[in-house]
Amino acid sequence: MRKRLALSHLPTPIQRPRRLAEALGVDLYVKRDDMTAGAEAGNKIRKLEYLLAAAREEGADCVITCGGLQSNHARATALLCASLGLRSLLFLRAADPSAGAPLAGNVLLDRLAGAELRLISPEAYRGRDAVMAEAAAEIRAAGGRPYVIPEGGSNGLGALGYVRAMEEIRKQLDLGLAGGKPFDVLVHACGSGGTAAGAALGAARYEVAGEVRAMAVREDKATFARVAVEIMDDARSLDPRLGAPAHLVIDDSARGPAYGVSTPEQRARIVKAARLSGLVLDPVYTGKAFCGLWDMAERGELAGKRVLFLHTGGLPGLLAQGADFADAF
Repeated sequence: MRKRLALSHLPTPIQRPRRLAEALGVDLYVKRDDMTAGAEAGNKIRKLEYLLAAAREEGADCVITCGGLQSNHARATALLCASLGLRSLLFLRAADPSAGAPLAGNVLLDRLAGAELRLISPEAYRGRDAVMAEAAAEIRAAGGRPYVIPEGGSNGLGALGYVRAMEEIRKQLDLGLAGGKPFDVLVHACGSGGTAAGAALGAARYEVAGEVRAMAVREDKATFARVAVEIMDDARSLDPRLGAPAHLVIDDSARGPAYGVSTPEQRARIVKAARLSGLVLDPVYTGKAFCGLWDMAERGELAGKRVLFLHTGGLPGLLAQGADFADAF
């Protein structure tokens, strides 16, 4: 078994938002992985439990990672590194790096945690692996011990966090929670592919769901399908007990205009979901994924099915986009 740091508050609950479920006509449950911790909460912490364990095992004193300007992964990494006494270096994609980063949302939390932020253009970000490798080489040359974590913590080691999450759900079902039997489909947001890969492998191994529906919020479905296969192969090389995945469907129908940009309809649905259930979804990840689930419900694709929505967090990103919701009230 791979080493893991116990950094999150587990198990997270599975809840049934009755009024929201009735409005959609769906037998709906929600796995509250927005409750994995405090300010560092969300799905990324499950991956970072394995990745930061590896960093410590290698004697690292600095963790390097990357993401969008309002990256949830970067924020979780920065806060967890602070708790472990590790320096963090974050490469964040910004449309105009010279404009700086506003002290709002995840960026504010990054700065509170003492992370070093380096803003890079979208063009430079396409070569992010090389950029981080170069930074790691510079740190080593200065006597430091860096550990590089890929975008979203999405590699085979990080994916083991969501294999373990599926085991957690299996134990909850065995206790009679959430109806006590497997789900027909698990729906979640997909931003870098690691959660999808781990969930698909774990859902099959622990008989949690026959289908995993990953709602792409950035790349198209062909890209994420390829990435997910690569990550699953990597994960199986680390844990040979993992077999064939559950049926993994990459759905890019709710991506919206661009990464981090939502439509008026998506924002209206985020508001409606909150008023029907108290669930707070964000316009970058969970809001778009839930809109994809909503569309499936309206098309009748979820009739008679047990559905589990994986809430992956993202609250700080929502708070950074408050002005965009003026048309939703």
